[in-house]
Amino acid sequence: MREWIPTQEEFDLFADISGDDNPIHVDPAFSARTRFGRTVSHGMLIYGKLWGLLTATYPDCRHVDQTLMFPNPCFVGDRVRLEVRRIDASTFGVEATRLSDDAVLLTGKTTIA
Repeated sequence: MREWIPTQEEFDLFADISGDDNPIHVDPAFSARTRFGRTVSHGMLIYGKLWGLLTATYPDCRHVDQTLMFPNPCFVGDRVRLEVRRIDASTFGVEATRLSDDAVLLTGKTTIA
């Protein structure tokens, strides 16, 4: 388990790396006019943080598959709990939860080889 506080700089860097520069992630003025009222993290940025947590424990693992849901948005400045739990030899549950209200931001499973 680890905590993470996302920053706009991380959202912007992930947009540059991934090519996903949707204004909901990178344009605070645009995002202020949406139902979210501010920029929202890329879902795969959150998963990348969880993947990093997993590979810190299993550095030689290879990604095989993942199934993910993003039920709530993740915003700049949210304190987020990142959790990876072993389900079986090659499957892990992954979850990111906003600490201020226990809202689940990402939930799913990932399979490694």
